[in-house]
Amino acid sequence: MRTIVLGLTAAGLLAACSAEPAPGPEEAEVTSLKPGEYEITAKVDEVRSMDQTTPATRAKVGGPPTTHRACVDSDGSIAPDAFAEAGDKCTASSAYVRNGRLNMQLTCTRPAGQLTQLVDGDFKVDSFAAKLRTATYFDKSGDYEMTRTVAGKRVGDCPAASATSPTAPAGKAKP
Repeated sequence: MRTIVLGLTAAGLLAACSAEPAPGPEEAEVTSLKPGEYEITAKVDEVRSMDQTTPATRAKVGGPPTTHRACVDSDGSIAPDAFAEAGDKCTASSAYVRNGRLNMQLTCTRPAGQLTQLVDGDFKVDSFAAKLRTATYFDKSGDYEMTRTVAGKRVGDCPAASATSPTAPAGKAKP
């Protein structure tokens, strides 16, 4: 009997030590990004030619990070153009922006041809971090694959939407 009591006590202590404490309010699961304007910074990690020619992009490894702003809508959606290179027009074929995860598959166009981007990251209430993988399918030479690291931080409310804004509601992806 004594062995059983000692065994149950040891099991109880072990379970108490291994149980994770309940998350505090700051650690609670985040379900969506807070609406507003986000400053997005992108750094090029790798650019690789796919056709043995000079990649048709101005982005360079080791170059200065690019910064721009985009809005997150009231439903937590992010416009696909938020992840585009300057001048690209993008649409999302799939998007998941919920429960702390950010995944999007984008198809973009530019005068030279088409490209796809895969966005994979995490977010907190007012910030996100992601890896972007880009592959191009141009009409002529210059095809490349590129990897970028992207971070976004909420900087305030969105300015009034304009018809010429690249993040106007017409281009947004629903989570």
